[in-house]
Amino acid sequence: MKLKLIMGMALMAPLFYSCNDNKSENKAEIVETEIKVETDFDHNVEQFADIKILRYQIPGWDNLTLKEQKLVYYLGQAGLAGRDIIWDQNYRYNLTIRKALENVYTTYSGDKSSADWKAFETYLKRVWFSGGIHHHYSNAKMKPEFSKDYLVEILAETETDLTGDPLDVIFNDKDSKKVDQTKDADNALLSAVNFYGPEVTNADVEAFYKSKKSPDAKKPLSFGLNSKLVKEGDKIVEKVYKSGGLYGEAIDKIIPWLEKAQTVAENKAQGDAIALLIEYYKTGDLQTWDDYNVAWTSATEGNIDYINGFIEVYNDPLGYTGSFETIVQITDFDMSEKMSVLSENAQWFEDNSPLMEDHKKKNVVGVSYKVVNVAAEAGDASPSTPIGVNLPNANWIRAAVGSKSVSLGNIINAYNNAGSTGRLQEFAHDADEIKLEEKYGQVADKLHTALHEVVGHASGQLNPGIGETKETLKTYASTLEEGRADLVGLYYLYNSKIQELGLVDDWKSLGMAAYDGYIRNGLMTQLIRLNLGDDVEESHMRNRQWVSAWVYEKGKEANVIEKIKRDGKTYFNITDYDKLHDLFGQLLRETQRIKSEGDYAAVQALVEDYGVKVDQDVHAEVLKRNEQFKAAPYSGFVNPVLVPEMDENGEITKIKVVQPESFTKQMLDYSANYNFLPEVN
Repeated sequence: MKLKLIMGMALMAPLFYSCNDNKSENKAEIVETEIKVETDFDHNVEQFADIKILRYQIPGWDNLTLKEQKLVYYLGQAGLAGRDIIWDQNYRYNLTIRKALENVYTTYSGDKSSADWKAFETYLKRVWFSGGIHHHYSNAKMKPEFSKDYLVEILAETETDLTGDPLDVIFNDKDSKKVDQTKDADNALLSAVNFYGPEVTNADVEAFYKSKKSPDAKKPLSFGLNSKLVKEGDKIVEKVYKSGGLYGEAIDKIIPWLEKAQTVAENKAQGDAIALLIEYYKTGDLQTWDDYNVAWTSATEGNIDYINGFIEVYNDPLGYTGSFETIVQITDFDMSEKMSVLSENAQWFEDNSPLMEDHKKKNVVGVSYKVVNVAAEAGDASPSTPIGVNLPNANWIRAAVGSKSVSLGNIINAYNNAGSTGRLQEFAHDADEIKLEEKYGQVADKLHTALHEVVGHASGQLNPGIGETKETLKTYASTLEEGRADLVGLYYLYNSKIQELGLVDDWKSLGMAAYDGYIRNGLMTQLIRLNLGDDVEESHMRNRQWVSAWVYEKGKEANVIEKIKRDGKTYFNITDYDKLHDLFGQLLRETQRIKSEGDYAAVQALVEDYGVKVDQDVHAEVLKRNEQFKAAPYSGFVNPVLVPEMDENGEITKIKVVQPESFTKQMLDYSANYNFLPEVN
């Protein structure tokens, strides 16, 4: 499970505190910590369309041993080796289209000052950023601002082959959404994402996986996580991602880098986990995947950690298949030590939550939380990256073994230092709200991320006999889980316990700032990401809207949140934070009930009634008010390049960190050096 940056809320800044030496008090003390980074480092690279490209540093790199640097390098190369997988997963024609567009870009010698060429460049950059022709966030197919005739002309001039459906689909209305989550629709059939063959239906998928039985019902395997379903005649056939199987050409390039990584593992537990990951890639066996996740979750020692595999299911409209992604990370031990107070108190948070008693975990186990610095990303984590991650996703592993939660510290730092916009002054209700946000907003966001990942995703349990949420809640599983974790964070952000633990110096003011920001974003500012008339599709956007809209409606009689019209502009003003806290608690209790009982009718009503449709008058107004701001609503990153230096024997003696020349250069380098899949898979 991953947390993306929320536009409209203040960007996150480090939360500085340290644990009290008296462990029995389990309290943190607010202190200032110096992070050694280049103070004159420019985080901004470029901006195009609705995208802002940033860069990040790797604090602490020079403090790693050569062996540790090798481990990071090998794991990073393993991720890049699988880069093309996400392109093909996102859409079946993506690799064909990308390779054609890149050939045109690198070989065209005609007029590059024309509006058409500039539009072509922008379109190619958007395709690079999204890993295909569908928008990375809205899922809608991106429309080029040049004509089909122009593209055909420059294809011919560069002797580039792009014809038939791969050419036509760039301009027509076919496969218009990567992920279509429309209510009562055949989501598998309508979604362009390449997890299912073009003729596979919802009924086909559900029937296929219903026939699958796990050897141990208490430890259900993640059927469909690493495979594609296609129709051959009247039969549904599963194509497994593995060496010798689907995406085998790329997987066979991943494995040798993992084998190198295993030789420089920091400890036996880490090495054993990597060995299981290698075995999983060789066999595609889901039991091996679970064995790997158990081993990986238990391997908590060392400076280096990583995420690698087919993991998050947000891109699957039915919630079965994982997108390929990798993140390689270096632990920030100072900040992680300070953050440990949350995981140490996870049981207190569970015991004191508003959940029904039967839905509370009696023993919250193994919730580890670290602040890390990213050293490499690929696949679904790049260029658009999460800011927090909590894994593994299997409920039974989380209950029996635990989970790892990380906050990507240097990514958050890059966001914070890339400049601000002024949207706060435009959309905040009054000067008091602005003052609260400026003083407490960044710390509130940071703490919300931590509570979301550490406490939220670890909280609650399913009723006995209830199946996995992807089976019971279907297309609504992801948005319910993200909203549930958000609600855990919101409930405790306005609670004196966080001050008792030393996490904040004024819990009430911080909680008020957090509530202002969440409601402002959920009901207004996140709408800048949508075109007028669009429904909300993306799971995180949906959850922020249904959480905000539900508490707004339920609090109407008591005027908990008032909708104000002033000088032709709409504002939302919280009048009673205590009552809003209670409403968040009520909604948290209900969302956990829905998950625990597998209540599909209830989750469908919650999401469809509150999370999908947009107030068109408010949306039009928000878009108009936002026109004054030039900063793009979405941000992503180029990755630092790890460059090994060799001796005469070919042994690595040093690994340098070099910033890429440009977004375009990095994308072309990746395509040239990690081009391991055929165009059609």
